[in-house]
Amino acid sequence: MTIDPLTEIVTLLQPRARFSKFVEGAGHWRVHRPALGEPFYCAVLEGRCRMIFGGKQTLVLEAGDFVLVPAMQDLVNESLEAPDDLEATAPTRLAEGHFRIGRQDGLPDMRAQIGHCQFGSPDAALLVSLLPDIVVVRAEPRLATLMELVNDETRAGRQARELVLERLLEVLLIEALRSGAAGSGAPGLTRGLADERLAPALHALHARPDHAWTVTELAGEAALSRSAFFARFSRIVGIAPMEYLLAWRMALAKRLLRDDGSTVQEIAERVGYGSASTFTTAFSRHTGMPPARYARLNGRNSAEDMFPPSELATEQVAF
Repeated sequence: MTIDPLTEIVTLLQPRARFSKFVEGAGHWRVHRPALGEPFYCAVLEGRCRMIFGGKQTLVLEAGDFVLVPAMQDLVNESLEAPDDLEATAPTRLAEGHFRIGRQDGLPDMRAQIGHCQFGSPDAALLVSLLPDIVVVRAEPRLATLMELVNDETRAGRQARELVLERLLEVLLIEALRSGAAGSGAPGLTRGLADERLAPALHALHARPDHAWTVTELAGEAALSRSAFFARFSRIVGIAPMEYLLAWRMALAKRLLRDDGSTVQEIAERVGYGSASTFTTAFSRHTGMPPARYARLNGRNSAEDMFPPSELATEQVAF
């Protein structure tokens, strides 16, 4: 079975729309948005603007450009000619979902569609850590089209609205991540999947999370020496191979603990651990609580249906 790691992660994130708005700017303007940690995306439809992320990384965006920030950083968005001493102001609401910033009369110099969403997964922080901090895609009209569809569905009261929005956002995120992978210098999963050596190892890891992977074996999938693979993986993906494997196993385990009727022993085996006790130790160290407590806090009602009697005492001691 072919496993697509990017699809797996985006699906696990459970993206949900918060709001989408059309923003136009004229003259000199500056907007400041605090770091909220939520996904932010923007498609510039006309004109140009500048975005400064975290006071460090600066991007000049032009018509046709798209930017995605999986976890919103402190952001300054401004006109290119904005003087250094210009104060940030809030956009003026012109109509439902339509805002203007800067000079309030005359034709706008810049038009953009901006969206905010949230990730429903309790493991969002862990999963987002596997993605690039910022994704920029130049001249890809499909992303603006997808944003228009998200905006239209957000404002409509049609049946199955939430399901349609979730699927549209999944497509939007996947399209942005895979389109931005090749030209991005930022480490993350998408850049790893774009690397011809690392991609086979990542696909193999996701296809068989229950396998007792070693760095040497993953290096073989990549046709690299152990040391070359370790260095290349760490540089391009942003974390060491075994750290990535652990993060992915824990994300899968959390989903199974929330949504699956399996016992802890069965879940342990499905994510690469030989026993419930070994898995419980690793899970507790990684999340700060044992599996049964995590399951109870996220919908499972009792530990008895997750542990055979012989192992329930071990879980209670871990708790």
